[in-house]
Amino acid sequence: MRVLVTGSDGYIGAILGPDLMKRGFDVVGCDTGYYSAGWLYPSPDPVPMSIRRDIRAIRAEDLAGFDAIVHLAELSNDPLGQHDPDITYKINHEGTLSLARAARAAGIRRFVYTSSCSVYGAANGDYEFVDETTPPNPQTAYAECKVRVEQDLGAMAGDNFAPCFLRNATAYGASPRMRFDIVLNNLCGHAMTSGEIRLTSDGTPWRPLVHVKDICQAIRLSLMAPEDDIRGQIFNVGDTDSNYRVIDVATIVSETFPGCTLTVGESDGDNRSYKVGFDKIRKVLPRFRCEWTPERGARQLRTLFEAIHLTEEDFNAAPYTRLKILLQNKEKRLLDSELCWTLPVV
Repeated sequence: MRVLVTGSDGYIGAILGPDLMKRGFDVVGCDTGYYSAGWLYPSPDPVPMSIRRDIRAIRAEDLAGFDAIVHLAELSNDPLGQHDPDITYKINHEGTLSLARAARAAGIRRFVYTSSCSVYGAANGDYEFVDETTPPNPQTAYAECKVRVEQDLGAMAGDNFAPCFLRNATAYGASPRMRFDIVLNNLCGHAMTSGEIRLTSDGTPWRPLVHVKDICQAIRLSLMAPEDDIRGQIFNVGDTDSNYRVIDVATIVSETFPGCTLTVGESDGDNRSYKVGFDKIRKVLPRFRCEWTPERGARQLRTLFEAIHLTEEDFNAAPYTRLKILLQNKEKRLLDSELCWTLPVV
């Protein structure tokens, strides 16, 4: 199977591309290069050939010969989306639909879209689990775009086009294209470089967590599943046992990094809290099982940080926080107001 992975140079893409290649897939990457400066450590595996292209510029003729698309390339996470909701909608919603229409016109049958459990927003997390039948309740532009794409792209499903939607829990774990703006990675970075974890909230909100390699497993199984099993389907990606309060995640991290101190703040007004059930993916894709736990992930990050001698400067560097690097490149006028590169290709 020949697969185009958009966002191939991102946090998930840097793990997914080599993983698919090792398993016999013919992989080509596509990435606009927003985070190309962010190599935290060298990739130990061969990486796919990658083309530099904004998804908004991809046309059907660019997609000839592919059997499937895995679409990762969006502006990621809630703070980034809230900074500029208009451009978030243009890239994440309109850009994704443009890519999907081009894929369908090119005769590509499979389209795996990485959505997010953040679509559940503010749910009754203390008592009830939400699942794929629960009405979304997005609280941010990022989450709202995910809902819109699921609805509009889902309406395109047909006999010759099988999109599916993976609502990933909050990711964590090591990647050469590291992100430090997601909760477990961020807390581990603080613990390593400062010896302190200072929660700015009371830590009571619930979040489901999933390791980046388990996300890649779900993507791979979605590509391999019978089309009828996944066409138009939404799957939460994670494990029901990996729903944690933020304070519990912080405690795991503080216990993994000896000598680390933990302080807790007060409620910060963020009402996002949700406990998620993950039964459906295990029924439809029965080979899917999360192989990682947050405890194991924290140990993995400690081992990595010690091996590369992670410094506070490394941890705070712009390429590892999505909003930081985009703002930096806009300030340098390397990106315009539409987040298009201003320098010509030479």
